[in-house]
Amino acid sequence: MKRLMYTIICSFLLLNSFSVHAQKELNGYLQAAAENNPGLIASFNEYMAALEAVSQVSSLPDPQVAFGYFIKPVETRNGPMNFKISASQMFPWFGTLRAKEDAATHAAKAKYEQFLEAKSKLFNEVRSTYFNLYFSNKAIVATNENLELLTSLQKLAIIKVEAGTSSMVDEYRIEIEIGDLENQLALLRDKLFTQQTMFNKLLNREQQEQINLPDTLWDEGLPYPKTAIRDSILAQNHQLLNLDLQEQALQFKQEAARKTGLPQIMVGLDYTFVGKGDNNLSGKDALVLPQVGITIPLYRNKYKSMVNEAVYLETAKQNEKLNKSNILETVFEQGWKDFQDADRRITLNENQAKLARMSIDLLETDYSNTGKNFEEILRMERKLLLYQLELEKARADKQAARSFINYLMGK
Repeated sequence: MKRLMYTIICSFLLLNSFSVHAQKELNGYLQAAAENNPGLIASFNEYMAALEAVSQVSSLPDPQVAFGYFIKPVETRNGPMNFKISASQMFPWFGTLRAKEDAATHAAKAKYEQFLEAKSKLFNEVRSTYFNLYFSNKAIVATNENLELLTSLQKLAIIKVEAGTSSMVDEYRIEIEIGDLENQLALLRDKLFTQQTMFNKLLNREQQEQINLPDTLWDEGLPYPKTAIRDSILAQNHQLLNLDLQEQALQFKQEAARKTGLPQIMVGLDYTFVGKGDNNLSGKDALVLPQVGITIPLYRNKYKSMVNEAVYLETAKQNEKLNKSNILETVFEQGWKDFQDADRRITLNENQAKLARMSIDLLETDYSNTGKNFEEILRMERKLLLYQLELEKARADKQAARSFINYLMGK
């Protein structure tokens, strides 16, 4: 008894070790996708470009410097005025630059959430393709095993035909079954190659690169109860956070538009150079003239339209966010249903495959003795293959549904 328990514990630890190793393999592929996928790199560069816009809008306008030359010098008591230099600087109304900076900062944060959304979406695509690869690989293995069983059964049928205890029809039937399975196997191999290409291109590497797949897919449940997952989606989904930050950026844009319609202040200085005259003060600068001025925004329609544009866009973002929340809740319900359905199918098909295998053993024993129920053996072989494929499909579907729900939560 102790030895049996020891064997069970060792087997469990070994399977768990394989599962952890397989998940580490997948995590390595995710890291490679994050580092190499061109679409994700493009999204990150868009975020970096948005950051550069912050310093652009928060800076003062360039100062203006002008040079004036008197073609005909103006005579003064200090001498003739030959040329002058003037410099001026415009200052927007108080708080205008800060409002523009806040708008650009929130727009950049929205771009960052867009980048995180692209990253989460990419990771979900990598995981889903990985699980599809697992299923296709297991389908090929199961089909090959079924072909081996049919080949063994074909040998038995030939012996029965030669002994005169069975009809040639049995041999023909099994040849038909083998032909169908061989065609199905060829299709599965083509499908596997296509999925391998898709997976490697997500990682931006050569399509023939080897992909390590587990012998048995791990079985992970969802991290939280259903209500907590829904709340997490509404609070952390990157698409919603992106829209929320865009809305905040538009609020600051409204403020900036209002302040743009206020006067701007100009501070300047004129410096006039005077040439030599006939008196003792010749050659001295005649005039240093400080200047202060304002711009008067008389044409109000332009500034009013700027504010209204930002208001309309903010309202649009509010409704877009509400619509996106409704869509995400609907999509989550579908993902939850898919996860629960796959979980049930795992249990069902494990049991069905076990029963089918037992039935085949009994039918083959009966056929070898009596030559009867050959058609039933073929039918049960088809069912066994179906249950094996459905079991692996359910395992892949469950983890794909889990990955999709994690994607919705922004993980």
